[in-house]
Amino acid sequence: MQIEERTVADADLTALLAAAFDELVKRYGPEGRSVVKAQARYLVAYAGEHPAGCGAIQPVGPDMGELKRMYVDPAFRGQGIARRLLAALEDLARDMGYEIVRLATGVKQPEAIALYESSGYVLVESYGMYVDQPLTRCYQKTLGFF
Repeated sequence: MQIEERTVADADLTALLAAAFDELVKRYGPEGRSVVKAQARYLVAYAGEHPAGCGAIQPVGPDMGELKRMYVDPAFRGQGIARRLLAALEDLARDMGYEIVRLATGVKQPEAIALYESSGYVLVESYGMYVDQPLTRCYQKTLGFF
Protein backbone atom coordinates (compact mmCIF):
# COMPACT_ATOMS: atom_id res chain seq x y z
CA MET A 1 0.00 0.00 0.00
CA GLN A 2 1.17 3.50 -0.83
CA ILE A 3 -0.16 6.81 0.53
CA GLU A 4 0.24 10.01 -1.46
CA GLU A 5 -0.74 13.62 -0.94
CA ARG A 6 -3.18 14.88 -3.57
CA THR A 7 -4.99 18.13 -4.39
CA VAL A 8 -8.76 18.59 -4.51
CA ALA A 9 -8.52 18.59 -8.32
CA ASP A 10 -7.10 15.04 -8.38
CA ALA A 11 -9.40 12.55 -10.18
CA ASP A 12 -8.73 9.68 -7.75
CA LEU A 13 -9.45 11.88 -4.74
CA THR A 14 -12.58 13.30 -6.38
CA ALA A 15 -13.94 9.80 -7.03
CA LEU A 16 -13.25 8.67 -3.45
CA LEU A 17 -14.88 11.79 -1.98
CA ALA A 18 -17.96 11.27 -4.15
CA ALA A 19 -18.23 7.67 -2.93
CA ALA A 20 -17.77 8.81 0.68
CA PHE A 21 -20.52 11.42 0.33
CA ASP A 22 -22.83 8.85 -1.27
CA GLU A 23 -22.29 6.50 1.66
CA LEU A 24 -22.99 9.28 4.18
CA VAL A 25 -26.21 10.18 2.39
CA LYS A 26 -27.28 6.51 2.51
CA ARG A 27 -26.60 6.38 6.25
CA TYR A 28 -27.87 9.81 7.30
CA GLY A 29 -29.95 11.25 4.47
CA PRO A 30 -29.20 14.47 2.55
CA GLU A 31 -27.71 16.13 5.63
CA GLY A 32 -24.77 13.72 5.21
CA ARG A 33 -23.45 15.87 2.38
CA SER A 34 -20.86 18.52 3.14
CA VAL A 35 -18.45 20.86 1.42
CA VAL A 36 -14.91 19.96 0.39
CA LYS A 37 -12.44 22.48 1.81
CA ALA A 38 -9.63 23.60 -0.47
CA GLN A 39 -7.36 24.61 2.43
CA ALA A 40 -7.26 21.03 3.75
CA ARG A 41 -4.41 18.71 2.82
CA TYR A 42 -5.57 15.39 1.40
CA LEU A 43 -4.02 11.92 1.33
CA VAL A 44 -5.03 9.05 -0.93
CA ALA A 45 -4.17 5.43 -0.11
CA TYR A 46 -3.49 3.09 -3.00
CA ALA A 47 -3.74 -0.69 -3.05
CA GLY A 48 -1.51 -1.38 -6.00
CA GLU A 49 -2.73 1.10 -8.61
CA HIS A 50 -6.26 1.30 -7.20
CA PRO A 51 -7.31 4.29 -5.08
CA ALA A 52 -8.55 2.61 -1.91
CA GLY A 53 -9.11 5.38 0.62
CA CYS A 54 -8.67 9.01 1.50
CA GLY A 55 -8.60 11.50 4.33
CA ALA A 56 -7.64 15.08 5.08
CA ILE A 57 -6.30 17.37 7.75
CA GLN A 58 -8.00 20.74 7.82
CA PRO A 59 -6.54 23.72 9.71
CA VAL A 60 -8.49 24.77 12.79
CA GLY A 61 -6.04 26.84 14.81
CA PRO A 62 -2.33 27.26 15.47
CA ASP A 63 -2.03 23.96 17.35
CA MET A 64 -5.07 22.01 16.11
CA GLY A 65 -6.13 20.29 12.94
CA GLU A 66 -9.34 18.49 12.13
CA LEU A 67 -9.49 15.07 10.52
CA LYS A 68 -11.94 15.17 7.60
CA ARG A 69 -13.11 12.96 4.74
CA MET A 70 -11.73 9.68 6.15
CA TYR A 71 -13.04 6.95 3.85
CA VAL A 72 -12.05 3.50 2.60
CA ASP A 73 -13.73 1.97 -0.44
CA PRO A 74 -15.82 -1.07 0.66
CA ALA A 75 -13.83 -3.30 -1.72
CA PHE A 76 -10.70 -2.59 0.34
CA ARG A 77 -12.09 -2.66 3.88
CA GLY A 78 -10.76 -5.16 6.40
CA GLN A 79 -7.20 -4.91 5.08
CA GLY A 80 -5.79 -2.40 7.59
CA ILE A 81 -5.91 0.49 5.13
CA ALA A 82 -7.95 2.75 7.42
CA ARG A 83 -5.51 2.31 10.32
CA ARG A 84 -2.48 3.02 8.12
CA LEU A 85 -4.20 5.99 6.51
CA LEU A 86 -5.13 7.39 9.94
CA ALA A 87 -1.49 7.07 11.07
CA ALA A 88 -0.33 8.88 7.91
CA LEU A 89 -2.88 11.65 8.51
CA GLU A 90 -1.62 12.03 12.08
CA ASP A 91 1.94 12.29 10.73
CA LEU A 92 0.75 14.96 8.30
CA ALA A 93 -0.88 16.84 11.18
CA ARG A 94 2.42 16.72 13.10
CA ASP A 95 4.27 18.01 10.02
CA MET A 96 1.75 20.87 9.90
CA GLY A 97 2.66 21.70 13.51
CA TYR A 98 -0.53 20.47 15.17
CA GLU A 99 -0.47 19.06 18.69
CA ILE A 100 -4.14 18.06 18.65
CA VAL A 101 -6.33 16.41 16.03
CA ARG A 102 -10.08 16.50 16.43
CA LEU A 103 -12.80 14.88 14.37
CA ALA A 104 -16.52 14.33 14.12
CA THR A 105 -18.11 11.06 13.12
CA GLY A 106 -21.60 9.64 13.27
CA VAL A 107 -23.30 7.09 15.48
CA LYS A 108 -24.27 5.15 12.34
CA GLN A 109 -20.58 4.53 11.66
CA PRO A 110 -19.61 2.06 14.40
CA GLU A 111 -16.59 0.88 12.43
CA ALA A 112 -15.20 4.44 12.38
CA ILE A 113 -15.88 4.91 16.09
CA ALA A 114 -14.07 1.64 16.85
CA LEU A 115 -11.07 2.70 14.75
CA TYR A 116 -10.78 6.10 16.40
CA GLU A 117 -11.23 4.82 19.95
CA SER A 118 -8.71 2.01 19.43
CA SER A 119 -6.27 4.60 18.02
CA GLY A 120 -6.34 6.77 21.15
CA TYR A 121 -9.07 9.29 20.32
CA VAL A 122 -11.23 10.32 23.27
CA LEU A 123 -14.81 11.50 23.22
CA VAL A 124 -15.12 15.27 23.74
CA GLU A 125 -17.94 17.81 23.85
CA SER A 126 -19.45 18.48 20.47
CA TYR A 127 -18.00 21.55 18.80
CA GLY A 128 -18.91 24.01 16.07
CA MET A 129 -21.59 22.89 13.67
CA TYR A 130 -21.92 19.56 15.52
CA VAL A 131 -23.18 21.00 18.84
CA ASP A 132 -26.85 20.21 18.37
CA GLN A 133 -26.50 17.14 16.18
CA PRO A 134 -27.47 14.07 18.23
CA LEU A 135 -26.18 11.63 15.60
CA THR A 136 -22.65 13.07 15.78
CA ARG A 137 -19.83 12.13 18.14
CA CYS A 138 -16.72 14.31 18.46
CA TYR A 139 -13.28 13.00 19.38
CA GLN A 140 -9.78 14.33 19.76
CA LYS A 141 -6.26 13.07 20.28
CA THR A 142 -3.14 14.78 21.54
CA LEU A 143 -0.31 13.84 19.22
CA GLY A 144 3.10 12.95 20.53
CA PHE A 145 5.98 14.49 18.60
CA PHE A 146 8.92 12.25 17.78
